Amino acid sequence: MTIYEQLCRRRFLEGAGVSLGAAALRALLADDRDGKKPGFAPRAKSVIYLHMEGAPPTLDMFDRKPTLDRYSGDKCPDEFLKKERFAFIKGHPKLLGHKHGWIRAANGVEMCELFPHLAQQMGDVTLIRSMYTDQFNHAPAEHLLFSGAPRPGRPSMGAWLSYGLGSQNRDLPDFVVMVSGGMPSAGKALWSAGFLPSVHQGVEFRSKGDPVLYVQNPAGVSRAQQRDAVDAIAALNRLHDQNARDPEIATRIAQFEMAFRMQASVPELADLGTEPQEVLDLYGVQGQDGSFASNCLLARRLAERGVRFVQVYHRAWDHHGGVKRAIDITADEVDKATAALITDLKRRGMLDDTLVLWGGEFGRTPMGQGSGRDHHIRGFSYFLAGGGVKGGVSHGATDELGYHAVEDVVHVRDLHATILHLLGIDHDRLSVPFQGLDVRLTGVEPARPIRAILA
Repeated sequence: MTIYEQLCRRRFLEGAGVSLGAAALRALLADDRDGKKPGFAPRAKSVIYLHMEGAPPTLDMFDRKPTLDRYSGDKCPDEFLKKERFAFIKGHPKLLGHKHGWIRAANGVEMCELFPHLAQQMGDVTLIRSMYTDQFNHAPAEHLLFSGAPRPGRPSMGAWLSYGLGSQNRDLPDFVVMVSGGMPSAGKALWSAGFLPSVHQGVEFRSKGDPVLYVQNPAGVSRAQQRDAVDAIAALNRLHDQNARDPEIATRIAQFEMAFRMQASVPELADLGTEPQEVLDLYGVQGQDGSFASNCLLARRLAERGVRFVQVYHRAWDHHGGVKRAIDITADEVDKATAALITDLKRRGMLDDTLVLWGGEFGRTPMGQGSGRDHHIRGFSYFLAGGGVKGGVSHGATDELGYHAVEDVVHVRDLHATILHLLGIDHDRLSVPFQGLDVRLTGVEPARPIRAILA
């Protein structure tokens, strides 16, 4: 069956009142040719993904290296530089020691002293200190992280989950995106539906003003009149579809309907003033001001209402120079709000089935780029909380300089496989035929869930 035929079939199912997500999920859970099922139940219902755009220097945050401090200022050993490519470092760089003190976190790990709130929540966190990736520039690394390929055109992770699992709330999108600090390097392609129907594309909520443009009815237009207009447009689209037979027409009808329902659901959702003052203080929110903190609170409200995948981008981590002062500033922006999100989800009973992820597209070098650190793909840290992962666990390790991941090494494809596993999906089976390939989020190279971190 061609992709066009599959999409037409999906359009027919939608017209018959069958959820696209439910249909895809039934296919994922059905017996395969050998009569086997995935054999595991979902642990997470929703994902909140906190992407630290620009690549945080996790070496200075979660991965203390006394050896690096001891030899700070010395030339980097030659064996680390052979056949190595860097984004900006030229010549023979010198090692750069840590610039801040350390505190003991709730899981026993030493953490940067600038993250005291997050340190208290590490008992609910799995910290992976052995991540690596293949791409050393921001945009390709972000494409790889969120779509499984280093170039635009593939469906993003949220689109795959929307396609595979469908909606938990008919009044809100399956996949919502929020941005603070500026657009990510790879742009809006990071929440694209790729070659999937565009109904699965992420919906960007604006940081200030109405979260969605035109969420209010035009002056003088009642909700009943808007309902009539949406129905009339849908009827015209169906007439057109009888001749065009274009799967995207079904998407257009569905998106008009979703937009109409969002006119009622979004204003209430975005009104952070309905939160108790204690919750606002917990996050450090001063209103819907477009900050990372307000986006974290809004992410909790979205997950609470059944939104499947919430992506929060914070662009503030491209620390090529002045790494000490840069971390001072950025830690103040993200520490309290990240910890508050974990705390808030836990006390509401949501952390068990909401997976929280925190990390960047790669790490930062143990060598200095002047007073900063260059891009680094060989070893960096990431953390996950809730949604079926263990709490208080550290997984993997880098070498004594923090250069190479050397123990229980985790590729970004393994992270993809783990996320899908926690949502009840076998990553090998979530695929779509496209241009002669069965395309998957995890691609064609080996990937496996990180079973050691699963609760």
